[in-house]
Amino acid sequence: MTTGPVGIIGGSGLYELLTDATAHTIQTPYGPHSEGLTTGAFGGREVAFIPRHGLGHAHPPHLVNYRANLWSLASLGVGQVVAPCAAGSLRGDFTPGTFVVPDQVVDRTSGRASTFVEHGAVHVRFADPYCPAVRATLSDAARADGGAFADFGTMVVIDGPRFSSRAESTWYQRQGWDLVNMTGQPEAALARELALCYSPLAVITDMDAGVAGNPAVTQFDALATFARSLERLNHVLDKAVRGLPEHGDCECAQALDGMDVSYLPQRRRPE
Repeated sequence: MTTGPVGIIGGSGLYELLTDATAHTIQTPYGPHSEGLTTGAFGGREVAFIPRHGLGHAHPPHLVNYRANLWSLASLGVGQVVAPCAAGSLRGDFTPGTFVVPDQVVDRTSGRASTFVEHGAVHVRFADPYCPAVRATLSDAARADGGAFADFGTMVVIDGPRFSSRAESTWYQRQGWDLVNMTGQPEAALARELALCYSPLAVITDMDAGVAGNPAVTQFDALATFARSLERLNHVLDKAVRGLPEHGDCECAQALDGMDVSYLPQRRRPE
C-alpha cells in the first residue's frame, strides 16, 4: 500500500504548521471540515495539515466535526495520520511537558457523531486502536529528542469542554488510566473506519485534578504549557514524518478487507 501524503491533525495551539502552503476546502457528506486545511512540504514529505479546532480555536472539542476532518484527509489520499493533542496527567511521573505516545484509549464521550457506518455489517477491529508503525516512528522521534517521554499509556477521552472534578480525576486514576484528553475519540475510531494508520502524540499540559499535591488545572496554564512545547513538538513531528515508511502492510490498512463499505471517499481535487 502506498501511503500518499502524511496527515497531521494539529492540537490546541497548533493552528499552522506548513510554510508556503496551499489552502483547500473539501466538500464532504458530513458538512464542513475545520478551517485551515493546507497541503505542502514538511519533513521531506508531502503533508496535509488540518488544525483540529479550526483557525483560532473556533471549535470546542465536543463540536469538532471529526468525520469531516478525517474524510477530507482520506479524500486527499492520506494513508497515515499523526495527531498531536493536549492531555492532562493522571500519574505523578507524567509531568507537564512530557510527550506521550499512548497505546490504549477509553471512550467516555457521548453525543458525538462517532461512526461513518449508517447501514450494513461493518465492525472494524479496534482492540489495538493505534497503528503500531506510526506509534513506533513517533516514539523513536520523541525518544531521540531527549526530552521527557513515555511510549505507553491509556488515554481516557472525556467530552469537555470543562475539566474533570477531583472525584472524576481520582476515579480515572483508580481505573489504571494514565492521561485524560477531550479529542482522541471519535477521531481514532473514525480513522480506523477509513483504514488509516493513525496515532496520537500527547503533550502533557497539566496534572489534572486528582494527582495529590497539585493544584487544579486552568485553561491558561494548560495552553501556556502547550505553547512552550511547540518548538519541541515541531522538531519531533519533523523527525517522525521523515521516518514514516512510505509503504506499509499493517492491520490498520487491512481493517476493511472483505467488508461492504459505501462511505469511503474517492481521491479528489480540492474545490
